[in-house]
Amino acid sequence: MVASVTRQIAGPDSCAINTKVNGVILYQLPHFRDSRGLLSVAESGGQIPFEVKRIFLVSDVPGADIRGEHAHLKLRQLLICVHGSCEVIADDGENRQSFQLDDPSTGILLPPMVWSVQHRFTPDAVLLVLASEKYDSADYIRNYDEFLRLLKAPH
Repeated sequence: MVASVTRQIAGPDSCAINTKVNGVILYQLPHFRDSRGLLSVAESGGQIPFEVKRIFLVSDVPGADIRGEHAHLKLRQLLICVHGSCEVIADDGENRQSFQLDDPSTGILLPPMVWSVQHRFTPDAVLLVLASEKYDSADYIRNYDEFLRLLKAPH
């Protein structure tokens, strides 16, 4: 029996990169490669700073189609493209930034009140979304002008 040697690519803690969009964090997840493949890890309380209450996958998106195009009032999400690639645009009403998700060891944390668009899916793309809340249609802001109005409203 041959023992495989695991090579740690990232430290035990992920690399968290703040972006120019308020509250959006790009994570380089801890990942390990050995002769059996690549293992990427995200843990509650670490790279997932919320209790996961819903998980869903987005796949088979025609290349020109757009997903997302909304913000949430309270829901937080961690998006990881586990196969293929897609582009995520995050917008806080003042700053907008685009992120290419093409590696299963990279995730993007989207906080509440950030407009998000996912597009440019490759035919084989599978986007994993971990959400902090169960589905609630009242939590969605689906109109960009309404999103901007809510950002400017007194709290």
